[in-house]
Amino acid sequence: MELAELMTLRPEPGAGLLLTVTGRCPLHCAHCSTAATMAADEPDADRLRAFVSTFTPAEHPAVLMMTGGEPLLRPELVTDLAATARAAGTRTALLTGAFFVGRADHGAGHLASGADPLPAPVPDSVPVPAPVPERIWRAVTSVDHFSVSLDAFHEREVDRRSVFGLIRRVLDAGVATSFHLVGAGPDDPYLADVTADIRRTFGDRVPMLVNSLRRVGRAASWAAANTALPGTAAPDPERALPCSMAAWPVVAADGTVVACCNQRVVDRRPAPRHLTLGHIATDDWQSVAVRARTSPVLRMIRTVGPAHLLHRYGGAEQAAARPDYCAGCRALGDHPEALAAASAAASGPVGALLDRYAARGQVEAGAATLVRRHGCAPYADLVDLPGARR
Repeated sequence: MELAELMTLRPEPGAGLLLTVTGRCPLHCAHCSTAATMAADEPDADRLRAFVSTFTPAEHPAVLMMTGGEPLLRPELVTDLAATARAAGTRTALLTGAFFVGRADHGAGHLASGADPLPAPVPDSVPVPAPVPERIWRAVTSVDHFSVSLDAFHEREVDRRSVFGLIRRVLDAGVATSFHLVGAGPDDPYLADVTADIRRTFGDRVPMLVNSLRRVGRAASWAAANTALPGTAAPDPERALPCSMAAWPVVAADGTVVACCNQRVVDRRPAPRHLTLGHIATDDWQSVAVRARTSPVLRMIRTVGPAHLLHRYGGAEQAAARPDYCAGCRALGDHPEALAAASAAASGPVGALLDRYAARGQVEAGAATLVRRHGCAPYADLVDLPGARR
């Protein structure tokens, strides 16, 4: 399963499940969106197994994306979840920080605004396949797609050449791979360097999802004040601007299932009611999927977007105000008139049809179009490299 296919499925309601295997991580990346530490929460392993075991051949997500924290801190659990999901017809993907490969020992390089010195450029060399603990290797090769986070912050703790060696070994094992990259913005020289290095090393075999730094988690305390989530600045409320990020349910570290991957939604308790889908202790996949697909508020968020919904139905005060995209969505619960309008407009077959139409349009536009909106636009085409297609 290649990265472009994963991203193409992203706007499809219920096509995927994002699952936090653990909130813990042994790395200390200064930009971590989850502010993960080794003391963070993690879901009960048996509850995760039980929840995934409710996938059936008739009702299952197309893809289970396992993340963290650092999911490979629980490799046996990852292996079990991948096997259970596959038995129901679900393919699996995993995102790791590769803490288990060689440690970095770089000098200071160029500076990013508001950050510490970045690592010096890495000399060209052919990566040697990295040694991997057997229990972790079993987890890595149990999934259908393996992705490594790589950025200037990770490179202070994890050596780039060792990561490249790991990717080489995973490719040789027949597992599709990708990189998740983060930079300070389109003009960050780190992004130019690392993307060029990846393509020199792997040609077009390893696609890349490139994002810009976000002022969440640890980065909220130091990132430049003008650093914003891509695509979340106050939009024109007269325009419909669908949100594809409200399509896949997310299992948070405490077991709560929410409708959105926005970190403030994942972390906030109680989560906004209109973005809460259940809990793995009490709900099965079918219940969560039905709520995600049939909620009239979520249908309207996915069809016209929260800004348009607030502008049209939130009253005169909201029509004049222009909160940023995600903040407006999180605040929808404070506007019962907007929720009532969403319910009236999208509860029935017409709402379901509009939801499917909006999703189909985004799917047909392709992975690169999605990344241009939500990621670092100049690098969007790297999500779908020709050498990765099989």
